[in-house]
Parts: sequence; C-alpha cells; structure tokens
Amino acid sequence: MILKSIMPVAVLAALASAPAFAQQVIYPAKGQSAAKQQKDETECNAWAKKQTGYDPAQATPYAVAPPPQHEGERARGAARGAAGGAIIGAIAGGAAGPGAAIGAVAGTMVGGARQRRKQEEYEKGASQHDQAAAQQKQQYQRAYGACFESRGYTVK
Repeated sequence: MILKSIMPVAVLAALASAPAFAQQVIYPAKGQSAAKQQKDETECNAWAKKQTGYDPAQATPYAVAPPPQHEGERARGAARGAAGGAIIGAIAGGAAGPGAAIGAVAGTMVGGARQRRKQEEYEKGASQHDQAAAQQKQQYQRAYGACFESRGYTVK
C-alpha cells in the first residue's frame, strides 16, 4: 500500500528534477520506472542539444551585450560643429564667435540624431537575437519531446 502511494510522488520528483526549460510534462505511458525516466531525460536532453545546437542550461534571457553607451554624442557633435562654424566664420571674413555658436547648435542636433540612430540599431539587433533564441528554444523542445515519445512516454 505504501509503495503505491510513493510511486506518484517518485514520478513527480523525477518530473521536478527534469529540466525546467523543457516546459513539457512527460508521462510514463508504458510503466517506466522513475529511474528509467531520469535516465531517458538525461539522454533525451543530450540528443536534443546535439540536434538543435541549443543548450537550455546555457541560455540566458540577456545573451546579447549590454546596450552601448551613446552618451556624449551631442557634446562631441557640438564641439565639432563649433569648430567647423568658427573656421567657416573666420574664412568668410566675419567673426568666428557667431559661426561657432551656430555650428555648436547644429552639431548638437546631429549628435542627438546619431545617438538615437545607434540606440535604434541596438534595439533592432537585440530584438532579432531574442526571436532567434526563441525559435531555437522551440526547436529544442520539439526534439526533446520527440525523443521521449519515441521511448514510449506521453508528452503534453
């Protein structure tokens, strides 16, 4: 009697020890023991990793590099603009001061646009990486489930 009540607990313990990343529930449809199921889990995990190239234990939600720091683009743009405006103002025969001021304003605007463009490029790359990682994870899960089904388990 005690053995019958322990068996479901053992199966649940085996399922709990299965990788959480699999997000699938595996039922021993042909009376497989908890030890057999654990062995099959290890083998199916290895097989699915080999088939897909995806290792859920190594996957992280933030696998891409942290966002680049774009600070200073406006200041650098202002400095470049001021220098260019001063030169143009001096060449034009006028005072360098007003040209530098106009150049600084224009350079700040260009620097800000550059900063926004770099941030957008980073976000687009991160989004594409996230999509690729999700697709690879899904392929892993299909392979993992298929391995279990081929060994006589029910996968939900």
